[in-house]
Amino acid sequence: MSQLIPVFALAGFVIFFGILLVLVAALFGPKPKASKMKSMSYECGLVGEGQETTKVPVKFYLTAILFILFDIEIIFMYPWAIAYSDFIEAGQGLYIFGAMAVFLAIFIFGLFWEIRSRALEWE
Repeated sequence: MSQLIPVFALAGFVIFFGILLVLVAALFGPKPKASKMKSMSYECGLVGEGQETTKVPVKFYLTAILFILFDIEIIFMYPWAIAYSDFIEAGQGLYIFGAMAVFLAIFIFGLFWEIRSRALEWE
């Protein structure tokens, strides 16, 4: 437990500093002035037409989330592949390989579910 004290101290400092920055910005930062011209969307110097906000299809968000998810999977696999020989030398190679196999099985199942549910089809 004493090894986690620096981790908790750093987490507490980060949370405190984040809250402090938000409060200082709210107290001393510029106050927005609401006007009709400021709230209109900017269209290359022309007077705005139509809606002020556009609705983005959910498919864009789904594609972005899936990209991030599988990108993080690759980020976890790279250091594992680099350190795997050290685990083999320590006698833990089979355990570490099994853990990565479970990790990959979950993501491969997710990939097949994604394909089967047609999550990335745009039509």
